[in-house]
Amino acid sequence: MNSLLVEIQTEELPPKALKKLSDAFSQEVFTQLKKADFLLPDSKMKAFGAPRRIAVYITDVLADSPDKPFSQRLVPSKIGIGADGKPTAALIKKLAALGVQADVSELKVVNDGKQDQLYYEGVKKGESLEKGLQNALDYAVTHLPIPKIMSYQLANGETVEFVRPVKHLLALYGDKVLNVSLFGLKAGNQTAGHRFHTKDLLTINSADTYETQLEEQGKVIPSFEKRQDKMVAALKSEAANLNAQIIMPEDLVNEVASLTEWPVVYVSSFDEDFLKVPEECLILTMQQNQKYFALRDQNGKLINKFLVVSQINAKDGGAAIQSGNARVVRARLADAKFFFEQDQLERLDSRVPGLEHVVYHNKLGNQLQRSERIQNIAEKVAEKLGANPELAKRGAKLAKADLRTLMVGEFPELQGIMGEYYALHDKEDPIVAVSIKEHYYPRYAGGELPSTPESLSVALADKLDTLAGLFGIGQIPTGDKDPFALRRHALGVLRMLIEKDLPLSLDDLISIAVAEEQKIDGVKDASRELKDFFYDRLRVMLKEEGAQALEVEAVLSVEPKYLREISARLKALQAFRKLEEAASLSAANKRIENILKKSKDSIPESVDENLLEAQEEKDLYKALVEVNKDLEGKFEKGEYEAILLDLAPLKAPVDAFFDKVMVNVDDEAVRRNRLALLKELHRSMNQVAKLSCLAS
Repeated sequence: MNSLLVEIQTEELPPKALKKLSDAFSQEVFTQLKKADFLLPDSKMKAFGAPRRIAVYITDVLADSPDKPFSQRLVPSKIGIGADGKPTAALIKKLAALGVQADVSELKVVNDGKQDQLYYEGVKKGESLEKGLQNALDYAVTHLPIPKIMSYQLANGETVEFVRPVKHLLALYGDKVLNVSLFGLKAGNQTAGHRFHTKDLLTINSADTYETQLEEQGKVIPSFEKRQDKMVAALKSEAANLNAQIIMPEDLVNEVASLTEWPVVYVSSFDEDFLKVPEECLILTMQQNQKYFALRDQNGKLINKFLVVSQINAKDGGAAIQSGNARVVRARLADAKFFFEQDQLERLDSRVPGLEHVVYHNKLGNQLQRSERIQNIAEKVAEKLGANPELAKRGAKLAKADLRTLMVGEFPELQGIMGEYYALHDKEDPIVAVSIKEHYYPRYAGGELPSTPESLSVALADKLDTLAGLFGIGQIPTGDKDPFALRRHALGVLRMLIEKDLPLSLDDLISIAVAEEQKIDGVKDASRELKDFFYDRLRVMLKEEGAQALEVEAVLSVEPKYLREISARLKALQAFRKLEEAASLSAANKRIENILKKSKDSIPESVDENLLEAQEEKDLYKALVEVNKDLEGKFEKGEYEAILLDLAPLKAPVDAFFDKVMVNVDDEAVRRNRLALLKELHRSMNQVAKLSCLAS
């Protein structure tokens, strides 16, 4: 028993897809071989992924899969055996299809409950690893998450498809080359090393020496994780030498690790004059266009040095690489500086009319029309929030203006960010400037939220306009399809309402937005659908935070006016569930709901004490009056836990009531009064959450 190594060596693979491709390839080969019984329970897999190769290494692989006993149903006995006791043509054909020869006496007869069936029982011979691996590879290469398939021609004129053209195929079982093929190539034991540090093909001695040989002789680190770790360590070391802090976003680290086979880090620089340009422009230019790592000093200020990840151990110590990259980045930063200076020649508010020429949605108008809607919504939200309506409306008016600037035209990721810079340059109120930047917040899941009441007003308005408008024209997300990121917008609204503790009603916000959108021809009132959508997102959010499904449903079922109350209500409900009386009261609540739902009587709004006959209903009423005494005051103060814990004394009278008192008696006045008692009890028990949701 040996280890197995398979490598597909290609032209440069797409860096943003490399990790997924290598992991998927390894997993598919491993899974297919496991299904075919070539692996043991202790077999382990290791994925390799480098710019010009994906590979998988698997331990404890069998040379042949084991023989397997099997039982195959053939045909009914009456069809397979003739009157003379000999096999019929139908049975002979079925046996031939299985590739076996057998006498009738060797077959087994099994009754399936309807008739006798003929079965053949035998042993299926195992397959060779070469055959099993060929099947696994054929399956794996057609089930990879390839972003864009490339077609290319082989030497014989045949056209094949893969993520990139394949140069070599390596397949080793121990030190033996396996007879498999892919993309017109037969497997061998040779592969290409580093593009610049090696010239000849590298002969791999065995599956077990693959990684070591590639590193030591080929100057390629095939392990994505190991290569990335080495690169990050080198970046941090160089930053430390400069007494600087490195800006190292995860996406950039992953991408650069996918671009280099042998990471070597060098320091380069640019003219200090470029530091007059907003740092976001400089950082984005370096990261997006050149894959550089920007640096800050210990005070957090951007410096004019950056780190370059190369894959060459340069003989000159990297002098040519440093100067070359400095020359390249100078041109890029000069463009950014030009855009910034030109943009400042025109006031931000003068760009607003130009939004008429920026398409938003063919059924919802252009960005100017959208801007006007956002202004109206932001003003109303600000009034309810206690923010400055004029500043919120001004921020909303300028929020999209930077879409007409050169900088945002070149770097769309900077929208909002550049708007703040330009607004401050134009001497706009700082609150307005901040709201321009922050109206996009949160930019991603878990992202930063707006910091001021005015920013919150504009951010809420922006997202509510998107949601109400698109829902109003029927663009509701379905399944995995959400082209307008409406789920992200909804989560942003929910996070702002809850995490910022805002005294805003979701119903009021939806009403404001829907009313504004309905001014557009063809936009319908989608308030109900939109509220359901928000609540679906809220359920997901709360469950991800650790709340149990029953608890979430219980709280959301009473539709709290302010979503900021939900966390406190959930904590109160969790405390209530620890009471001995909780299960009984929840079950009673469900019973009360059913009684009230089935009743056809007109139920009075209050209980008439003079109509209380049985002692049990008198006791229940007395206990309920005691509970209700401070209920309203506690509710207004948000003392939800106290409200629920106060329900515990109701268990005994409630149980006694249902044990001794008949609700639906013939006397209409008594019956309606008892229903009124249950209605009042139900109202008091469900102030914080719908307790019947907790009943099993």
